[in-house]
Amino acid sequence: MIAIVAALPREVAGLVHGWKAHRKLREQGIFSWTSANAVVVAAGMGAGRATLAVEAALAYGAVSEILSVGLAGACDPAVRVGTVIEATCVVDVRTGERFGTAASGKEEILATGSLIAGVQEKARLFATYRAVAVDMEAATVARLALSREIPFRAIKAISDDYAFELGSLGKFETRHGHFHTRAFALHTAVRPHTWRQAIRLGRHSQLALAALTGALIRKLHPEP
Repeated sequence: MIAIVAALPREVAGLVHGWKAHRKLREQGIFSWTSANAVVVAAGMGAGRATLAVEAALAYGAVSEILSVGLAGACDPAVRVGTVIEATCVVDVRTGERFGTAASGKEEILATGSLIAGVQEKARLFATYRAVAVDMEAATVARLALSREIPFRAIKAISDDYAFELGSLGKFETRHGHFHTRAFALHTAVRPHTWRQAIRLGRHSQLALAALTGALIRKLHPEP
């Protein structure tokens, strides 16, 4: 069984449509679904929530591989919104640790930070690590997978380019690490100067989510 770990349910909504949904951990902000050959868990943003997601996924039984999936911000100016990357290396920005993945081919470095990265931070990560993209969970998932000698992969879709500012979105995080959509909508509604940016964010996110869903479906059901 493949274990797929995401931060937000919407990142995997297209993939798990029609799968069996499990509700036993919903009150803790942990969402999970299973199919015949995979388990998907979304438990919120950040290292602590990623740890809960991995633990919940492993509780369903032995897994052959753990994938960290979801949306990410581009650090490399050449990477466009909607691009799906599979990292060959994940760097934990807090500790400097580097985790290799089961991917091969062109080097793709994913940086993992503790906060939503703004423009300045994305530029710093590109300059320091040559990071293609940045997220908030992959390093934790990598550490837990590799400590158990389980192959690890990180597959991310770019929802904001290197020049798009996302730093202020952190204040809409709930206590379980999820995104408070209603609070964000109310905040935006009374601030007309933010409407254009919010519309752009929504469009880019939908483009990235569609690309991510397609990549994950191909991963679970490769063509012969």
